[in-house]
Amino acid sequence: MIREVEGDILLSDAKVIAHGIAPKDPFDTGLALALRERWPSLVADYRHAAHSKAPHPGEIWCWSGVDEQGSVRSIVNLITQDSLHAGHAAKPGKATLKNVGHALRELAEYIRSERIHSVALPRLATGVGGLEWSDVKPLVEKHLGELDSQVIVYEVFRKGLKADERLT
Repeated sequence: MIREVEGDILLSDAKVIAHGIAPKDPFDTGLALALRERWPSLVADYRHAAHSKAPHPGEIWCWSGVDEQGSVRSIVNLITQDSLHAGHAAKPGKATLKNVGHALRELAEYIRSERIHSVALPRLATGVGGLEWSDVKPLVEKHLGELDSQVIVYEVFRKGLKADERLT
């Protein structure tokens, strides 16, 4: 079931927050920056993991850490963007619908295998990723709409506002 809300995804009570990034993302804009500021070890761990096995567009990278309240927070990074250039000079490119579709399919498999009851995500790949929500939304519905989990899509960002997620 997919529910659309307005609010601050960082205040979500969902078990997992999912968002889109690039393979060598610096986590310096948008939601990625907000996650970096709240959980700095997320970025350090991602960089370490990326040196061991470079992530590819269409894959996911999962991370869990402890938040300031002492509870575990899980973040699923969906590699929706390509990279511009290679090596250390690589910069995030734009997202593609192909990458988004592959990453959402992997996210759905992860949700099923880990029995995750709730996941929150923004209007995936529409900010820095550069895609139109009217193109991405059908992919979200296709891959996540039939899950037994609650999928909360943050349609509108409202800093500091806790959304009415109605999680059960």
